[in-house]
Amino acid sequence: MRLGLAANRLHHANEDAALFRWLRACGPGIRTLGLELHAVGRTHDAIAATRVLDGYAGLKRYPYGREGGLMKLVAEVVGMEDDARALDGAIYLIDPVDPSSIFPEAVALKRQCVIHGKPFISTVAGARDWIESERIHAGLAPDPGADGLHALESQTLALIAHDAMKPRMLDFAAEHYDVLSRFARRVATGTTGQRLNEMAWSRGWPRDTPWVHRFLSGPMGGDAQIADLVLERQCQRAVFFEDPHVARQHEADIQLLERAVTTVTDTAVCMTSPEVATRWVAAVQRRTSLRGR
Repeated sequence: MRLGLAANRLHHANEDAALFRWLRACGPGIRTLGLELHAVGRTHDAIAATRVLDGYAGLKRYPYGREGGLMKLVAEVVGMEDDARALDGAIYLIDPVDPSSIFPEAVALKRQCVIHGKPFISTVAGARDWIESERIHAGLAPDPGADGLHALESQTLALIAHDAMKPRMLDFAAEHYDVLSRFARRVATGTTGQRLNEMAWSRGWPRDTPWVHRFLSGPMGGDAQIADLVLERQCQRAVFFEDPHVARQHEADIQLLERAVTTVTDTAVCMTSPEVATRWVAAVQRRTSLRGR
């Protein structure tokens, strides 16, 4: 597999920065999987300087961002005619107050990942979670260091979907009802939450108890309410089915939620497409079986 890799300056500024916390935690998994990391210039140079992946041939250098490195990642997420220039997704560790995080190429990288059903990973927790999922899919034993990420019974899950994606969210929740019901708490914005509760009640969930706690609708501020939970570390995972083809009046609220996730980079995971979320559920189920739970 090949992933694009970039990190804003804050996240590789010193040896304790987010990029290196992830690489130290997941370096063995990266090597075992043979994962190619196609890293934009400054990110690559920082990794090379710390030698955290010393001798690893899967680390590939791209131009600096100002020379088009991130733009190249976007094109390769879409896919070029040369199969060697096709990426399976991207890790972009975002500092939400870094202006470059909202440059057109940064926004386009996420958008094309969503359109093509590929992972767009913007946090340390998300990157660690993805490596563990791929390890499980590769038939490897669970990494005890990832147990906290899979302690669903102590976590809160946010389920959010734009209008065109609400049917996909309902299908996803119905198909994976048992796994999603393991979470200690589920939250959602207004309309999505109501439909999810109706689905759960039809499956036998007690009618006097909501399966998800409903916040306001997105346009009325529900995304901001969930963002506050994330910032307070009271929501650890979000499944957010975005419609990348439609501009929305409450775009600022949506961006606020995304920025909240990247603010607490070590504790929050966000998945932005049905394909990525479905693959994660399959890994959870297999990992649970392997752990004998």
